Formats: sequence, structure tokens, C-alpha cells
Amino acid sequence: MVYSQYKKTILSNGLTVVSEKIPYVRSVSIGAWIKSGTRQEEHSDNGIAHFLEHMIFKGTERRSAREIARSLESVGGYLNAFTSKEQTCYYAEILDTQLSRAIDVLSDMLCHSVFSPREMEKEREVILDEIDSLEDTPDDLVQDVFVEKLYPENSLGFSILGTRESVGGISREQLIDFYRRHYTMQNMVIAAAGNLDHQQLIDMCQRKFQLPDGNGMLIKNPPARIGHGEYIIKRSVNQTHICFGTSALPYKHQQKYELLLLNTVLGVGMGSRLFQNIRERYGVAYSIYSFVDFYSDNGLLAIYLGTEKNKKDLALRLIEKELNRLKTKPLSNSELKRIKAQLKGNLFLGLENTSKRMSRLAKMEIYLNEFQSVDKIINDIDKVTSESIFNLVNEIFQEEQMLNIIFLPN
Repeated sequence: MVYSQYKKTILSNGLTVVSEKIPYVRSVSIGAWIKSGTRQEEHSDNGIAHFLEHMIFKGTERRSAREIARSLESVGGYLNAFTSKEQTCYYAEILDTQLSRAIDVLSDMLCHSVFSPREMEKEREVILDEIDSLEDTPDDLVQDVFVEKLYPENSLGFSILGTRESVGGISREQLIDFYRRHYTMQNMVIAAAGNLDHQQLIDMCQRKFQLPDGNGMLIKNPPARIGHGEYIIKRSVNQTHICFGTSALPYKHQQKYELLLLNTVLGVGMGSRLFQNIRERYGVAYSIYSFVDFYSDNGLLAIYLGTEKNKKDLALRLIEKELNRLKTKPLSNSELKRIKAQLKGNLFLGLENTSKRMSRLAKMEIYLNEFQSVDKIINDIDKVTSESIFNLVNEIFQEEQMLNIIFLPN
């Protein structure tokens, strides 16, 4: 059986189209990825990439905001978007027979939005409410503050939502200027996965997507300084919320899979060391996990936990104990085998989902400019040794480089 077929085409207008045909499904996930996000902002317009993402849904020359909202739902499909540090993605999930409809809607939104002043003021209020909601979600907010302190004075540390002050001051002229500078053919990747024909896909994209020429991926300067130390912040919370970690590796680093395996053994799932020892053995935290983020020129590994105020010091000692174990004793062969199986299993389960396949295609194109087969990734995972993970642990987990954000109840 042919499980998937990858193809890539760069159109005459500069647009890159990548696809993966999966003939045994009846759906397609398609995303229009703009290589621009919070990373391209200034303090004064922080949140503008996310604001623009909202406005793209608020009406075109052909469709009202309501018509856009119903355009794919009416045929059983799904339309949404998200903004990240380095990309903004507009995506659809539809039956394979509705691909042309999805492309028509996405291209209309991205190429013909009118940015109504009335809709902009309404959406500004929605985003200000979203910012207030984040303030009321301390487990998310402490992670936002962690990234802000990790990358001080650099747009990589900016909040994706922006601040009340910055969002309140963004004008329609600023929004349109940001759109014209970043929403260009060279700065966009169309990624699609599912039951589709690549030639038909590029024919439709060639007809529908028409934006000005641009300069491609516009990366700001890398962080000049990485933050460290401890920040204790008093807040109106019931629990103590902790985010503890350090800077790590960029997306295309050769030790990427060492980092993913380290993250897996440390804090992914109920079998991880943090969960088993801090939650199950000592009962210090209900929620505890670790996570990684990869960027074009940097990355991070962090631990989150929520605990009672009087257990904060014990929780931090237990985290330090787990890190010291990793720094002083390499993983056993059995534990390495287990976490490799876990990581590979998560990869294969993700391949059952066309949306995750589409996202994987886009990120490989944006960050690597190439497609990597599952066989290659599995081979790269299998090459990782206990020694290489041990060396990475001791490289990134250095006391003077660690950052700790603590939200304490008032």
C-alpha cells in the first residue's frame, strides 16, 4: 500500500505549495502559513500579528464576516487560525470533494480583506477581553512571563496577544502596513495533507492566491541576552504556579531528538520522572509537566507545576533533585528504550491526523526547506544514545542559566 506521497512546487508568483497525498482518507487539511508572527513586532505594536489574524476573518470584498464563518461549516468543514512567535496560520479541514471551496475561502480572506474600521473596533474589544482572560489563567500566564523574562528586550519574548496598551493603540493604517509588508507570496507556504491531487492543488492556488512580491522570511535579530535568575510575583491566585527552565535548541539543530527524548523522560506523560516522583510519590502537585519550544534560532525547555503555597520550597527541591539525577547518571538502556518507543509512538499516532501532517509539512518547509520522511526521523531517534542525552543535559542545565518564575498567592 502507498501510504503517502510528498510533492513540492514553487509557483511562478513565488508561492510555495507542499502536499502529502494520503489516498486512504476522505478528508484534506490545508493551511496557508505566513512566515510572520510576534517575532516581527515592535514594543509599540505588540499584538499586531494576532490582531491581523482576527481581522482576516472580518470581511472581504465578496464575503461578510458571517459568510466567512459559515462558508465551510455549511459543508461539514472547519475553518480557523492561530498566531505563534514566528508564523501565522489560516487552516481548513474539509472533505476531499470540498478542497476547491476551501481554497476559494482562504484565498479570498488572505488576498481581499477590507479591514472595516467598524469591525476593527469590535475586534479590538474582543482581543482586550482575551488578554483579560489570560490574566485570569495563571498556569498559562506564568509560562508567558517565563518566555518574556527568558528573552528580555527581544520580540521573541513578546506576548502573542500583546498588552492592553499596545493593542489599544494599533491603528488601521498600522494594521494595513503590517499586512502589506508580511503577507506576500514569498512569505507564504500552502501546505495540504489528505486525499488530494498535487497538480490540481497548484492549479487552484495559482489562480486564487495573488499577493504582491516580498522578501521571504523576515527574521528579527536573535536574542542578545538570555534571561536567568528567580522572579517571585505576588498575584491573586489560590495556588503557587511555577515555570522553571532554560534556553535550549533551535528547530534544525542536530541534537533536536536528544532534546525531545530528554523532555519525554523528564515530564511527558504519567510515566515521566517528574510525574512519578513529584506527584505520585510525594503528592506535591496535581499538574506537572515539561515542554519544549523550537524557534528558527533558539528554543527552550521548561517545567510547569502548580502546588500549595507551603509546598513551594519542597517542589523546587524535588525538581532540582530530578535534574541532578539526569546530570550525574546517564539513562539506563531500558529507560532509553522506553522513551524512544514513547516518542515514536506519539509520532505515528500524529500521522493518523491530516491536520498534524499538514502542520508537519509546513514547519519542515519553513525551518528546513526540505521534507523529512518518517523513516529518516525514526532513524534519527534510534541513533540517540544515553551518552548524547547526558552531554546535552549538562550543557543546558547549568545553574547560572536557569530561570524560575513563581506566582505566589497574595
